[in-house]
Amino acid sequence: MAIAGTGKPLLISNVRPIALGGGASTGTTDILVGADGTIAAVGSALQAPEGTERIDAKGAWISPGWVDLHVHVWYGGTDISIRPSECGAERGVTTLVDAGSAGESNFHGFREYIIEPARERVKAFLNLGSIGLVACNRVPELRDIKDIDLDRILQCYADNSEHIVGIKVRASHVITGSWGVTPVKLGKKIAKILKVPMMVHVGEPPALYDEVLEILGPGDIVTHCFNGKAGSSIMEDEDLFNLAERCASEGVRLDIGHGGASFSFKVAEAAIQRGLMPFSISTDLHGHSMNFPVWDLATTMSKLLSVGMPFDKVVEAVTHAPASAIKLDMPKSIAVGERANFTIFDLVDGDLEATDSNGDISRLKRLFEPRYAIIGAEAVTASRYVPRARKLVRHSHGYSWR
Repeated sequence: MAIAGTGKPLLISNVRPIALGGGASTGTTDILVGADGTIAAVGSALQAPEGTERIDAKGAWISPGWVDLHVHVWYGGTDISIRPSECGAERGVTTLVDAGSAGESNFHGFREYIIEPARERVKAFLNLGSIGLVACNRVPELRDIKDIDLDRILQCYADNSEHIVGIKVRASHVITGSWGVTPVKLGKKIAKILKVPMMVHVGEPPALYDEVLEILGPGDIVTHCFNGKAGSSIMEDEDLFNLAERCASEGVRLDIGHGGASFSFKVAEAAIQRGLMPFSISTDLHGHSMNFPVWDLATTMSKLLSVGMPFDKVVEAVTHAPASAIKLDMPKSIAVGERANFTIFDLVDGDLEATDSNGDISRLKRLFEPRYAIIGAEAVTASRYVPRARKLVRHSHGYSWR
């Protein structure tokens, strides 16, 4: 449901700003958004023109629009992707970053059929492999050097630089076989040439998580940072933990990338207790992870809150942090003249049974509940996702629904 296409101003009343200057506010404010989608006034008890659409937020929080740094939304172009609308504004997320669904051979279709029509802002990491995730894992995109075309990657970026924010490499033996860490090295070279970050999926070794970290530099992203896979968990290897800690302090970004097989409550809780926070919280939402175990960004945020990540750090990890990773200009205050892009949400008491990618269960006592996504003068009613009942299948790499 949205207040859309009316050409009317929008008055948002009784919201508490967070991550919008000065930390978490205890008081409420009103925001008037003009019909052109820019902020017209901020203050208490604002008066609005006749005909203005109105939302009473009833004391809910308002933050910059949530950013999900790892999703798969090349719907119809890959066999795992979902529609942007399934994980975007109706879930409180105003910016979606596709993590390598498209490669250079099919990015033009992704741009025309998904990115350009989407209500949400959609950015993308370009897959190092030419075919991207057309038939994810069934036809791996990085089997050998013939799957990579350097010249075409450079041209694809030149043609789509307003949409492409970096290079994506999946460093896992189910993708690369015995090729090991070589694709990560090639991806890093291309990222250096283009002056963009690289996002690397770490999973079943080889390549080793350690090897990947040694290649990355400031601004690069490790997604699935708190996975619980044998040989790839930072909590089963003290040297790896120390390396991850050092790399994070030097500017390598640790991203959650929950997914169907890549997040462990135990690993996340132990790492956070030792002071190693994720840089960003993302879902890795796709057709095989949406109904189990991920659901949406708000639930993933609630999981990180439950294992000890502070409330303000959780909000930072879905707003300013991921925005900085993709060089997205995100205002740090509610300023007149800025285009409105916000998420309105509550933090409520609950008792929700949630599952990680290893099948471990936790009961979430505090839940992020999105209420609205504000995109210009449009207010999209938002809520957490309610999963559909499907058959749970256990396999060697975790769990999935079929």
